Amino acid sequence: MGALWVVAEPGAEGGLARISAEAATLARDLGAASGREVIGIVIAADPAPAAKELATYLPVVWAIREPAAGEHAWSAVAAGHIAALANGGEPPDVIFVGAGADGRDLAGAVSALTGLGVLVNAIAVSWTDAGPSVEMSVFGGRLLTTSGFTGGRGIITVRPNVTTATPAATPGKVNARDSTTKATLPAVRVVERVSEAGAQAPIEEAKIIVAGGRGVGGPDGFGIVEQLAKQLNGAVGATRAAVDSGWIPYSQQIGQTGKIVKPQLYFALGISGAIQHKVGMQTAESIVAVNRDPDAPIADFADMIVIGDLVEVGNALLAELRARSG
Repeated sequence: MGALWVVAEPGAEGGLARISAEAATLARDLGAASGREVIGIVIAADPAPAAKELATYLPVVWAIREPAAGEHAWSAVAAGHIAALANGGEPPDVIFVGAGADGRDLAGAVSALTGLGVLVNAIAVSWTDAGPSVEMSVFGGRLLTTSGFTGGRGIITVRPNVTTATPAATPGKVNARDSTTKATLPAVRVVERVSEAGAQAPIEEAKIIVAGGRGVGGPDGFGIVEQLAKQLNGAVGATRAAVDSGWIPYSQQIGQTGKIVKPQLYFALGISGAIQHKVGMQTAESIVAVNRDPDAPIADFADMIVIGDLVEVGNALLAELRARSG
């Protein structure tokens, strides 16, 4: 009986990426359900910070120091090590990784090097006698499918914000580990790292999001969206239509081709609620919408919808919030 592995991505500052903490929580629960050992793996130029943080979620963490990870694309460097370990004497039953850009690249490379199948963008995973049962959202969120692996072994990429990262009751142990090989994939050198000027905290981590859609009318219409977000100490989000129109940066896009978010409050202004946007925000704890159209799709799943002009409603709400904060 093989173990469950969680391959963790180092964050921008060397700590643990949030998506990896979520994947670790999911794998830990599945380990308890299946009776399998759960092992976290951190591969980085300096794995200590991320490994220490991952150990708050998992009982055992392997820390692999790889200097090349500091100057090259992490997914290509890490894939060679993971494949070497998986092809060794104690192959895992399942490898979990976050379904971000690096995680998807790593999953594909490890699959090619090991022959393991991949199930992508998991929104839920349970354990059966045949192995993991993976629920996935397909066709822009129109259908949900449930799939498993032939032989019960494979790689699963976990969609962001489908699991709440929860530390274990008892911290685990970090063990230094060497893999049997260096990366076998072509090295992709990172020549420059660019941070967006004035960028807010990642929208995926925001507790409150105020989002605008085509209904805001243009870039000036996002002024009220931004003011509301500031008053609520939240982040600004947008639909693909607003992003494609150049009204707001892509980094704020929410939906099937954007970010997946799970805030406590999602305030939607001028958003119709098409399925492509819904799949990115439907797990919000509370959804409040402002729309002129009472028959807009968002009315079917919002917790509250205000029928009216978003500028009038937004300004009235701003006045009330400012009065309370004053």
